[in-house]
Amino acid sequence: SVPPLPVPPPPVPPSPVPRSASPRPPVAPLAPRPRVRIRPSDLRETVRVGREGNLVLFAVDASGSMAAGQRMRAVKGAVLSLLLDAYQRRDKVGLVTFRGAAAEIALPPTSSVEAGARRLAMLPTGGRTPLAAGLAMSARVLRAERLRDPDRRPLLVIVTDGRATSGSGADLARAIGGLAGVAAVVVDCESGFVRLGLAVRLAAQLGGSAVRLEELAAGSLTGVVRAHAPVRRAAGHRRGAA
Repeated sequence: SVPPLPVPPPPVPPSPVPRSASPRPPVAPLAPRPRVRIRPSDLRETVRVGREGNLVLFAVDASGSMAAGQRMRAVKGAVLSLLLDAYQRRDKVGLVTFRGAAAEIALPPTSSVEAGARRLAMLPTGGRTPLAAGLAMSARVLRAERLRDPDRRPLLVIVTDGRATSGSGADLARAIGGLAGVAAVVVDCESGFVRLGLAVRLAAQLGGSAVRLEELAAGSLTGVVRAHAPVRRAAGHRRGAA
């Protein structure tokens, strides 16, 4: 018979590595970091450019003077011309007319050419000149638009000869005060040999400028508006305030 094979002894587990009895060397402390000082001039702010657009509001004397029809034709052409590129410029255009004893919003601020054309198709003229009512109505429209869109820059274009044949001087002074801080252009439509310069005086009271147009044309009035529109800011960054 074959003798049984010898059984090998079980494996001996490795003995654990003895830990060193010597202490670890001390860890060197971290060097202090230098303090960073931030100055106001180091701050930057991203400026969004050209997103807010302008609001051009016409306030037109539609009283029964000899030039009323001519004024309205020029204003209609200017409004429609501005509306044609209002979408690209992100602008709005509106129209307030004043005649008789009151003022009305002939075209609420809009950027729609279709809406403008419909509203401007028929604009009545005639009656006295309630200049104060026209300015007060313009101030209300601008205030409402400021609440709706505070970033939009307003420009008020007043087309008048400056004569106020309805309303008191106190009414006119209050209406002018209600437009404080609004950029304004007065298109002086006064004609005749004797001129009183009332439109120029009105422009000075509003802190704006007066433009004389002997013969109003849609193209020239549009150019006046674009020349006086608030300027958009340049692109880029600006420094923080101290």
